[in-house]
Amino acid sequence: MKKNYLAIIAMMFLGSYAIAQVKIDAELRPRFEYRHGFKTLFPDNVDPAAFVSQRTRLNATYSDEKLEFYLSIQDIRVWGDVPQLNSSDNNGLGIYQAWGEIKFTPSLSVKLGRQALSYDDQRILGGVGWAQQARSHDVALLKIKKNKFSLHLGAGFNQDGETLTGTTLNTNTYKAMQYVWFNQKWENLGASFLLLNNGMQYIDNVNSSDNDTRYSQTLGTHLGYNKNNFSLMANLYYQTGKDVNNNDLSAHLLGAEANYNVNPKWKLILGAELQSGNDNGAPSSGDNNAFTPLYGTNHKFNGHMDYFYVGNHSNNVGLLDLYLGTTIKTSNKTDFSIRVHNFNAAADMASNASKQLGTEADLAFNYNFSEAINIKAGYSQMFASEGMEYLKNNFDDNMNNWGWVMVTIKPTLFTSANK
Repeated sequence: MKKNYLAIIAMMFLGSYAIAQVKIDAELRPRFEYRHGFKTLFPDNVDPAAFVSQRTRLNATYSDEKLEFYLSIQDIRVWGDVPQLNSSDNNGLGIYQAWGEIKFTPSLSVKLGRQALSYDDQRILGGVGWAQQARSHDVALLKIKKNKFSLHLGAGFNQDGETLTGTTLNTNTYKAMQYVWFNQKWENLGASFLLLNNGMQYIDNVNSSDNDTRYSQTLGTHLGYNKNNFSLMANLYYQTGKDVNNNDLSAHLLGAEANYNVNPKWKLILGAELQSGNDNGAPSSGDNNAFTPLYGTNHKFNGHMDYFYVGNHSNNVGLLDLYLGTTIKTSNKTDFSIRVHNFNAAADMASNASKQLGTEADLAFNYNFSEAINIKAGYSQMFASEGMEYLKNNFDDNMNNWGWVMVTIKPTLFTSANK
């Protein structure tokens, strides 16, 4: 099967290299993880997890004056998830991205197909690159760019498959999504605005005639300022409309981060983020005040141990995250970073528990062995408070830590210049 894919790519791309630009590259990314309290507090009488996951990709890009085409095939596995001499893999090959961008003019294009959506700091729409499978969307995207102004209009409509009747969606994704994003850059300032309409499928298991698509709206801005050795970023977002359970949404996210380069090798970071939540950790009286960061790269923000908003903590007590950190370049090829987060609930906890949830320390090391080879390693530890024990319903008082090592190999297999 893999040989067939390679043959198809070769026929599609290499045959036309003389009149267009073609690039074929690959990625191999194994990652070892030791989990002892990752995403939730570690319970008694169980063993920690340890495994190696791996992402393998083959990417091909074709570009000429009127068209850009991109195909990314990937295989995601855990070492040992199938036996030796296996006749088939658990997951097999899949399509991460497959899109074509039609260029009507240098300023106007339409991009169609499965594609990663990554905007600003990836708070609401991001590629989720840390996850081995990453995130992509099946969408149509209109792009307008003029000088320092950009406007994107995107829309997706998802179904389980081809049918003769009905449009009820059973796949765990949005039913429909439309968004508009525009960005303006000045000398030291950049400003983006996002309006995203997100439709989730509601299924009534008793009366199918009540199946419905329920829409929420997320609107807000991302601001960035950069001058000399100082930079400042701010996020302000508001959510309204309905959640999938038909509660009225009224939620917000406020965030700010300052960076200061003490010198070319040393950077200081100070930031805070508030995501609103529900008292006692659940919507009540038909109202939901918990912000959901939707399709952002959430692993990037509220601690590397993923205790919040990575497949968890939805419609809960929200979060106040105060953090500080530093990045130090130890050489031209290496750097070391430390970030410390202090977590508090944004709304009242159940049982009058303390809003103080705990402190997390994240350490990471980065080494660029060569242009095609990168090595990263990290260690994190959660110092949980009483509030976290109530939030996660675990009072075992165990140590919670996580360590990982990741090697990324990204060779360029073929390139052709315009001829």
